[in-house]
Amino acid sequence: MSVGGNAGRGVIRWGDAVLASIAAVSWALVAMAGTAALGLHLLGADAVGALGPMTAAVVVLGAGGSVTPSGDVSAFGLSGAEARTSVDFAPLGVGLAGALLLSFFFLRSLRAAGATLPGAELAARAAAVVVLFVAVVAGLAWAGHDLVTLDGTRLGAGGAEVPAVPGIPGLGDIGGLLPGRLADLAGAKARVGFGVDAGRSLVGAACWAAAVLVIALLASRRTPLPRAWSALHRVVRPAVSAVVTVVLVAVAAGLAAAAYAAVGDAHPARIAGAALLGAPDGVWTAIPLGLFVPWSGHATGALASVLPDPVGRLLATDSDRPLTLGRLAQLDQRVWLLAVAAACLMLCAGVLGAVRTPVGGRPGGAFVGRCALSLAAATAVALPLLVRLTGVSANASLSVLGFDAFGAGLELHGNAGLALPLGAGWGAAAGALGALLARMAGAAGRGAAVLARLSRAGAAARTPGAVPAGPGERGPGPYRPAPGGVPAPPDEREPGPYRPGPSHRPPNPDTNPYMKLPPGLHGSPTLPGPGPRPRARPRPRPRPRPRPEEEGPPPPPGTPGTPGRGG
Repeated sequence: MSVGGNAGRGVIRWGDAVLASIAAVSWALVAMAGTAALGLHLLGADAVGALGPMTAAVVVLGAGGSVTPSGDVSAFGLSGAEARTSVDFAPLGVGLAGALLLSFFFLRSLRAAGATLPGAELAARAAAVVVLFVAVVAGLAWAGHDLVTLDGTRLGAGGAEVPAVPGIPGLGDIGGLLPGRLADLAGAKARVGFGVDAGRSLVGAACWAAAVLVIALLASRRTPLPRAWSALHRVVRPAVSAVVTVVLVAVAAGLAAAAYAAVGDAHPARIAGAALLGAPDGVWTAIPLGLFVPWSGHATGALASVLPDPVGRLLATDSDRPLTLGRLAQLDQRVWLLAVAAACLMLCAGVLGAVRTPVGGRPGGAFVGRCALSLAAATAVALPLLVRLTGVSANASLSVLGFDAFGAGLELHGNAGLALPLGAGWGAAAGALGALLARMAGAAGRGAAVLARLSRAGAAARTPGAVPAGPGERGPGPYRPAPGGVPAPPDEREPGPYRPGPSHRPPNPDTNPYMKLPPGLHGSPTLPGPGPRPRARPRPRPRPRPRPEEEGPPPPPGTPGTPGRGG
């Protein structure tokens, strides 16, 4: 089956599209399953349940799915609505591992298309990836069901056993007066189940895969796009790639901090497991908080200890007012360092975006304004997205996925509506300042991709009176071919051996040593000089040889002077 619309090849190669989608989805699921299984094992979750179903459930959660715990905990005095448990969070460490590999293999399959990619072929390849990923998540939803044993002797997150009830003098043994058979309660064990909500998980997986592919296409500066989208190369991609880069660098810094904390901790495996599953959750919560995005929520029971100090302490004591950076600084002044780190992160994004944006012959003000506008738009979308991804809602009455959270609750949500204007403001300021710093350092446009330069050159050619490209931004030439073997237009090729470049100034014999001859060589007959040239001497004519018929007969034998018999 083929669909027309590919200007260069005429058809969509469905075989290549399917094979590329299989490779991308397979590697993404391998990374997600490996990260989830290793994180759960380090946390000790496999001690209370089977690791396989729990891994499938966590992978579905990381891909935008939903897991619903349920079970009979009537032995603990809970029934009806009190025994119901709701968990709504995303282990972003699992999702990030899959997103990186899914993006890498998907983009790699597109880079062999040339300088442009037909829209029909791009849509077909993206649709194949999304459909295959949803099919795999459907299989994981079927496998992500299991029962977890909840031990009544371990009710807290720290695993402290229930102490024996002592006798009180004058009243006797109070244990016999308890109506609920406290001794049986302490030894009771409940089988708690968890299952994947198939409908919500399939919709969430489709949205997750589509969002990953869109972000990957906007952030990749060397992947071709349809010809109608060529403006994205120079307007959108530099800013989006800068934001994605600094966000990933922040996650790497969070993993490094977790590794440093695990070295001196009594339980390094738990810290490593929590970092694998939730390091992006913590880092991407800190970035909006450092940029003054307000949060709201509360924390009770064992889940209050999950949050870092002083966030958990503030939510456990006062949850009526919004959680802001100023309120946290009242408990610990070191929290202001988070604002400094977030501002430095935005400045790095501004400088990186300016380095990756083609400059051309535009004046400084236009370039700075373009960089500020691009980064403002990218940050206005990225900051609410981070707020939405890192929201947590957990009201637990039982043990789920190896974590005992009996009677605990946690709510933490950011203000996405306020995050949009804050992101736009921070992006505009960081983009303008980064562009100024890049121009002062002479690095503006140095890292622009070839596709961005070609797009800018094409836009300049279509604009009357546009400023031509600078020498460092010319398109591909005879020794610098375009991506995919597409030749550059003749007016965009660099000077070569058969196309010499224009001279910077007219030749001057007074300053060019190769044009000034020594005085002694002017008299040479082979070089022109200021004086008259000497006349050449005439050559003597050779004497003509006599013809054979003019010569006389040979002398007779014996003639003096000739050889003969008598001589």
